Amino acid sequence: MVKLNTIAVIVAAGRGARAGAGGPKQYRQLSGRAVIARTAEAFLAHPDIDGVRVIIHRDDREEYDAAMGPLLKDKKLMEPVTGGAERQDSVRLGLESIVAEEPMRVLIHDAARPFIDEATITRVINALDTADGAIAALPVHDTIKREDADGKIETTVPRDALWRAQTPQGFHFDKILAAHRAAQGKVLTDDAAVAEEAGLVVALVPGSPDNMKLTQAEDFGMAETLLGRKDNQMEYRTGHGYDVHAFEDGNAVMLCGVEIPHDKKLKGHSDADAGMHALTDAILGAIGEGDIGDHFPPSDPQWKGAPSHVFLEKARDLVAQYQGKIVHCDVTLICETPKIGPHRDRMRAALALILDIDEPRISVKATTTEKLGFTGRGEGLAAMATATIALPATE
Repeated sequence: MVKLNTIAVIVAAGRGARAGAGGPKQYRQLSGRAVIARTAEAFLAHPDIDGVRVIIHRDDREEYDAAMGPLLKDKKLMEPVTGGAERQDSVRLGLESIVAEEPMRVLIHDAARPFIDEATITRVINALDTADGAIAALPVHDTIKREDADGKIETTVPRDALWRAQTPQGFHFDKILAAHRAAQGKVLTDDAAVAEEAGLVVALVPGSPDNMKLTQAEDFGMAETLLGRKDNQMEYRTGHGYDVHAFEDGNAVMLCGVEIPHDKKLKGHSDADAGMHALTDAILGAIGEGDIGDHFPPSDPQWKGAPSHVFLEKARDLVAQYQGKIVHCDVTLICETPKIGPHRDRMRAALALILDIDEPRISVKATTTEKLGFTGRGEGLAAMATATIALPATE
């Protein structure tokens, strides 16, 4: 078994009653994606996180699966486990669930903080080199007042040494597990308080103002505004792809991840999915990463008969490495046969699943050459694709 040195535990078992109508806040949508998916993705993408365990409510498994979508295929994502009656119970159960993995470190994070960034996660992990625990936090800049029993100001609280705690909160695994076991029955507000109760030394590291927790209904409006601001800090690039494959004897054609019954198949080194090949090249072109042949040379026997989703997943992962996102994809299939229309919806769904984007961001259409050329003669088919990618703007 591969040892998982650092595991992130994401707490998502709450009901979120203060967030108003609309169901548990972790499953609500932010610009077309569930909150929990945005949160989990940040940890799955971090190079120093070896595994991610999500703690869910016992009634939420179907909703969790639907929200996570393509992330369910990520090898770092562990099976979710059921939480307890209170957050403290859920965290303890989450920690107990990874005992067999024997991690050195654990990061505990609230699912309702979807804007956690790589730099903050890294600061928390690095601080564990010199402390039992570390939490992301922000210094308090507002003047703090203490209220008396009549709702009047009792005193002004010095703010010089006050910090607002965020998550993730990281710890040496064995120490925080022992602390949580000892804290059963006590009411403590966060995991750092559990650690403090056990006498552990917990460091403060700078958090991020963007790392807000979605608590009230109005927080979702603020979150959408924040996403809009982040989108305005992106630059948009477009890539184009084109691919051709000849027909040969067979009984099915693979196009855009869908097998279509036909009296021929497409000839190629891999599974000859021209639609996916063109789209892969379009995405690679948008980020300046060459073409499909650069990454998967046809001279290499390991790609003989390979499913084309492997190529498309590579392009998707490269976009993520550039901290970008795939905004829209358009695929045009050029052929007389087979008929594409009856299969377009399944093609869009297959591509959306692989690329981890919403289906409305995928277009698949078909045209003919009016019996002209090699496609008109039924000798093969062609595919064109365009991909729009958003990347962090550079000066």
